[in-house]
Amino acid sequence: MKEKINVLFMTSRPLSWVNTAYPFAAGYVVMGGAIDARLIIGTLFFLIPYNLLMYGINDVCDYESDMRNPRKGGVEGAVTPRKYHRLIVWSAVLSCLPFVLALVLLGNWQSALVLAVVLFFVVAYSAKGLRSKEVPLLDSVTSSLHFVGPLLYAYSLVGTTQAGWLVAVAFFCWGMASQAFGAVQDIVPDREAKIRSIATVFGARSTVWLAILLYVAAVGLVACLGVAAWPVASAGSLYIINLLPFVRIRDERSAEARAGWRRFLWLNYVAGAVVTVTLLMKVWGV
Repeated sequence: MKEKINVLFMTSRPLSWVNTAYPFAAGYVVMGGAIDARLIIGTLFFLIPYNLLMYGINDVCDYESDMRNPRKGGVEGAVTPRKYHRLIVWSAVLSCLPFVLALVLLGNWQSALVLAVVLFFVVAYSAKGLRSKEVPLLDSVTSSLHFVGPLLYAYSLVGTTQAGWLVAVAFFCWGMASQAFGAVQDIVPDREAKIRSIATVFGARSTVWLAILLYVAAVGLVACLGVAAWPVASAGSLYIINLLPFVRIRDERSAEARAGWRRFLWLNYVAGAVVTVTLLMKVWGV
């Protein structure tokens, strides 16, 4: 039992839990939501079950290619033996079910529709027969929706403003850029496994430049929110700086981008801290 729990824990990518729970909780509270059942249940859902579903399906469906990928097997993605695949799928579905039912009952028809769309794209990214991760550009779009989706779901529950939509678009650009850059380091193993991605089709250098442009767009949109948001825009600029060493990267040396990806994982916590302080100042009226 301990081994099975450890398998599920690693499959859910604990390092990334906050990346989906935080957008929902922050969006819900900032847009006027109370500390109520929807906030608690939604935050818990997007913290663990949602990630187990998203990454569990990915690990099961990408098992063959992940075995060829040297960066897999740790916090960046588990390479789980086939004997655990059924456990992962069933655990992911069953852990999500009570949360989804509760959220549907506590929400409205619009929020139920948004939640259904968000969950569809979570499955569609990796599942056989859909595999949007193998459609260049659509892979980045779908991946970004995995993180923007919880924020949009919060909006569907409590409403939003023009500034809220601007934040969502900026977050979407950030998500696309991050997925695209993350795909660069996997060009060689993905091509060996005959997996098409934005990076394998566009090439390492073009993909890095696309990611930079998307980060620039995200920073620019955040800056448009006003002086109070400039610290967040400044923190967002760190993502651009992180990619600059790779603007001339070649496909055959694409694995070198992993150094930038490791920095990206820690940058998320730095940027998250800045966002948190900025939001608290807004909520408290400082």
